[in-house]
Amino acid sequence: MIVQRAGQTLVCLLIAVMVGAEVQEHLSPECKQFLYMGTLPRGLEEQSFKKICQFYEGNPRFVTLYDTINRIPIYSAYTFKRSDGFKKVDVPWMYEPQLSTVSGPREMQSFPSEYVHNSFEDAQAVLDDYSDSVNFERGQLNPDEHQAQPDDKASTYTLTNVVPQVREFNIGPWKHHEHTIRRRLNNYCRGTAYVVTGVTTSGHMIRRNNINRLGIPTYLWSAYCCVDFDHNAPYAERSKLPAFAAYGLNERENNRVQEMTVPQLEDFLKKVTYVGSSFQLFYDNCVAPNTANRALHIA
Repeated sequence: MIVQRAGQTLVCLLIAVMVGAEVQEHLSPECKQFLYMGTLPRGLEEQSFKKICQFYEGNPRFVTLYDTINRIPIYSAYTFKRSDGFKKVDVPWMYEPQLSTVSGPREMQSFPSEYVHNSFEDAQAVLDDYSDSVNFERGQLNPDEHQAQPDDKASTYTLTNVVPQVREFNIGPWKHHEHTIRRRLNNYCRGTAYVVTGVTTSGHMIRRNNINRLGIPTYLWSAYCCVDFDHNAPYAERSKLPAFAAYGLNERENNRVQEMTVPQLEDFLKKVTYVGSSFQLFYDNCVAPNTANRALHIA
């Protein structure tokens, strides 16, 4: 597997992709349930990314903002489910038909058993993009260990929820961070926890058959928002609620995950990636609104 630097920045690239019913310009109410106050992160409106409402077994499971040029998700937004941390359900990896054809089903589909070139791989990753990679693994942005029910866990096994992650980072600092967040939200979040996990791109690519295929993230980052939490929690945990964030370098070394406030993460991302000056992960900085305003906003 060859890695090289792409000649143009992601912000300058465009692609014409036909979209289906669930690649949505404006998310439907059933998909907004995975976003705090039903609101997408602000400050990425100028980019030519695709909003995917990820459906599995007839139900929406989470939301992904997808880059069809670098063939990786920019972020996945999901609601955390109290979990024992077990992972690896017995489900094949899937792809998203709606990214390539208007007639495609809205649900993620299993890859064909035998490989032939399919039109869908022009706009998204396929298994062969990862098959010869020595340095990178398929890293889930919405990890199955942050879900509880089998179908919710299974839905995370779509390549539209996956980025090339350096193995040492994936099984080391980032996995430890996912465990930390699971324990914290399990123990001290009383209501719904909204999580957004994403990447910054480096311009480096995984190549297959001498063609640029997958963007390689420089950093992985994540943030959560839980306005209904245990105010009697130990200070070390209470100080990281209702919202907190983190990022880590997607490398073999110097890859420690650094926790910080959400505004600190937003400031960091403004410096290292293409988000706008108005970039904001959670509506009103994860400040609890009154019930009437919340219902009006989501509607």
